[in-house]
Amino acid sequence: MKPTELLRFARPVSGDTCAVAVVAASGELSAWDPGRRGLLGFEPADIVGHRVRDLFAEPVPEALVRCWEQGVAWTGETVLRQRDGGTARVLLHARPLQDLSGQVVWIAVVEPAPCQDAAGRSMGAPATAADPAERHRARRRLGVLNEASERIGTTLDLTRTAEELAQVVIEHFADFVVVEVLDRVLSGEEARRSRDGELLVFRRVAQGSVLPGCPESVVKVGAPLTYHVRSPTGQALAVGRPLLSHVDAENLEQWAAGNPARAASIRKYGIHSILSVPLRARGLTLGVMNMSRHRTREPFVEEDLLLAEELASRAAVCFDNARRYARERATALTLQRTLLPERAPRQVASAIEVAARYLPAEPDVGIGGDWFDVIPLSGMRVGLVVGDVVGHGIQASATMGRLCTAVRTLADVDMPPDELLTQLDDLVLRLDRDAAEGTGEAPETDLAEVGATCLYAVYDPVSRRCSMARAGHPLPVLMTPNGTASFLDVPAGPPLGLGGLPFEVAEFELPEGSVLAFYTDGLLEGTEQDTEAERTVFHEVLSAPTPALQAACDMLVRRLLPERRTDDAAVLLARTKALGDDQVADWQPGPEPAAVAQARKWSIGKLRDWQLQDLEFVTELVVSELVTNALRYGRQPVLLRLIRGTELICEVSDAGSTAPHLRRARTFDEGGRGLMIVAQLTQRWGSRPTPVGKTIWAEIPLTV
Repeated sequence: MKPTELLRFARPVSGDTCAVAVVAASGELSAWDPGRRGLLGFEPADIVGHRVRDLFAEPVPEALVRCWEQGVAWTGETVLRQRDGGTARVLLHARPLQDLSGQVVWIAVVEPAPCQDAAGRSMGAPATAADPAERHRARRRLGVLNEASERIGTTLDLTRTAEELAQVVIEHFADFVVVEVLDRVLSGEEARRSRDGELLVFRRVAQGSVLPGCPESVVKVGAPLTYHVRSPTGQALAVGRPLLSHVDAENLEQWAAGNPARAASIRKYGIHSILSVPLRARGLTLGVMNMSRHRTREPFVEEDLLLAEELASRAAVCFDNARRYARERATALTLQRTLLPERAPRQVASAIEVAARYLPAEPDVGIGGDWFDVIPLSGMRVGLVVGDVVGHGIQASATMGRLCTAVRTLADVDMPPDELLTQLDDLVLRLDRDAAEGTGEAPETDLAEVGATCLYAVYDPVSRRCSMARAGHPLPVLMTPNGTASFLDVPAGPPLGLGGLPFEVAEFELPEGSVLAFYTDGLLEGTEQDTEAERTVFHEVLSAPTPALQAACDMLVRRLLPERRTDDAAVLLARTKALGDDQVADWQPGPEPAAVAQARKWSIGKLRDWQLQDLEFVTELVVSELVTNALRYGRQPVLLRLIRGTELICEVSDAGSTAPHLRRARTFDEGGRGLMIVAQLTQRWGSRPTPVGKTIWAEIPLTV
């Protein structure tokens, strides 16, 4: 192959920014192409045909000589000084070095594959020469991008990501930078393509400067701003591509369009070069980054534009990830807070005082499935529930919502705690099977994919007794009025979702003024899981001389929760109350039919004692119907009870197990209308099982 053919062969490989040479086995330069930049300062007519040894003032390394004379591949580095005083460096796979004299240094790269003829004799070696500045800039770009990939997007916080981007830009090639994001993106709206003529409103989320305090800025971080369509930034946003601007007297007015203060800052600090780079990810514009130079005399060049575009592209993907995560987190948090009670129901005020707190985990962890609820039950009783769904995110919140609704439904039919948890366990098993069928995978037999823990308690202010059962949930704490704190001995049931194992009920008699503390395991995240230490904290907080239960709840959170929460936490405190003799009245009618009239008379007398004469007519009808049904269809003993609270409650208990059902009587039926009348006259009515039978109850509003 002729030297000129070798030259043509090497040119596409080396590129136009490199010089290409062919050195014959005799050491003569057979062909030379200085490249687009005229590297090394040699013209072909001046050096072709000359020996390489004669071109330089210093001896050529023997390894390089063997490369073209003997065909031995060479990899190395040397410095060759030209006879006119210039300097050349011969490199292969080595980092370019700065010339100590400060002169421009050129690099010659000798390829490790010498040319040979058919007989295997060396014909010389091809060589290329490249500008070290070109290689230095390429390595610099790669270094900045590698550093940026490690420093930008360390969190899923959009503002933090913008600050990281600004810091990287300032450290490497800009004197002043601002990062601005579309206002609708920050507000959590769905990102979309901009409509024609739409005024884009941005908010500055980060800025940086080589000068302390960013004096070049005329807009505060967090403030809204817009860009005129004639400004360079507006043009960059319009076309969706970076725009390089050199500021002069002519285009200064473009930057001043709509904001004279910006033009004044440009003049004051001598900003002469600006890069406007749209922040785009997945085909959508999320914001813009403006970089400026004023202390650096060299303006931005096309290579800086490429680097800035790559940085902006990587940062925009991080922005979009943060935006998507923030939207998902906000959705899950809104769903969860919607399902949690904002305040205790009015009906429970006569039975307990309640305070609660829910704290989500850190944003990078995700919303969990912790929940609590306060459920008014019949007979002035109150249901208290705390639960924790396994996992984080929208799925955990949705599962929590289903379980919370199920607990309310089961509690509304006055199901005992152990039976309620059994039904809830079956529901979790069904959810697990449904999830497995949706993915086509067989459900696990030893551990459910959808799992949860739960504690359910029922407090009766009449008897001051509290019954509770738990499914894998932490033990509740009882603080008695005498200042004793203890963990209640509630039998440990299995977590929900295992199935096949029973739950046990524990019952406690609580003095009036006792405080029950229910919580999820996230509250104990900052402790050493030491029962004695936890009891000490509960004792110190709950025994503090403060009547405000909410203050005690907040103090527990501050004492037990760590600064960084890797799990969400829920706390529910309940201070018990008791109904006195002036609020509860019992009477036991006899088995004879005349007992119905006596029950009506006794009820009217009690209403007059309570100054509730306006309720006499309705109460007579309700008592008459409930006592009649108990005497006719139930079993002795029968007990009539009136409870005065937020409503007037009429209860009739008997030893029978058959509960009445509401039905619509036909025209000629003699019976079947009594419960219909009760349902029409009362706020609500129902029945609940008791250890010895059943209780039929009805609630009458105090104002009719």
